[in-house]
Amino acid sequence: MNIIEVRELVKIFDGLTAVDHVSFSVSHGDIFAFLGPNGAGKTTTIKMLTTLLSPTSGHISLNGADPAKDQDGVRRSFGIVFQDQSLDDELTALENLEFHGVLYKVPRDLRRKRIAELLQIVELTDRKDDLVKHFSGGMKRRLEIARGLLHHPKILFLDEPTLGLDPQTRNHIWSYIHGLNKAEGITVFFTTHYMEEADRAANRVAVIDHGKIVTEGTPAELKERTKTQSLEDAFLALTGKEVRAEEASSKDFMRMHRNVWRR
Repeated sequence: MNIIEVRELVKIFDGLTAVDHVSFSVSHGDIFAFLGPNGAGKTTTIKMLTTLLSPTSGHISLNGADPAKDQDGVRRSFGIVFQDQSLDDELTALENLEFHGVLYKVPRDLRRKRIAELLQIVELTDRKDDLVKHFSGGMKRRLEIARGLLHHPKILFLDEPTLGLDPQTRNHIWSYIHGLNKAEGITVFFTTHYMEEADRAANRVAVIDHGKIVTEGTPAELKERTKTQSLEDAFLALTGKEVRAEEASSKDFMRMHRNVWRR
């Protein structure tokens, strides 16, 4: 069963086609890597999936809901962790989670129970009353993951979830994500520029370049098709080696997302 369905998705900005008839699907419970160079169309696609942009044409279904017709239903079905830190540093870990729960209208008793569970899962129970500004980068990431899961989403979007973290912390973060995927059956949709991370974590991969899906399959299938030994080499074989310009600031992405929820 597919929890995400994208068919012939197009987004045009001032005559520029950023996303060009993109189609892919994600099965319930998958860990799905959406890979591409800077400017390939990843961020624009994610913005359309998460209701921040309206498609020029095409169809999207998330957990059976259409973002164009039922934005609230779609938003309730997913959580998101941004590339850039989006916590309030002047609040405690508990206050950040409480604020998110209220924003999503999670009933108080259920909210408190869920917060306690998630703090335990991400091993921050003993730091719940500490200000977030005193947390390390890895601790903030773990708290953001807990926040993204607070309202029991069916899909978790992760935009560069381990960017800038040391290998030990990256490994720890992915241990949490895999554990949650298995325990709660949550579907994970993530972007990363760490190809070895995608190779280890994802059971399916789609590569987008110049607004088009260039290939899709398991990491092993991509390596077999390109006759390469690593997913990074397969990625370079599929997308070339030139340096690309940034598509869009993740800070802009975060700002748009937060503004939408405050309307």
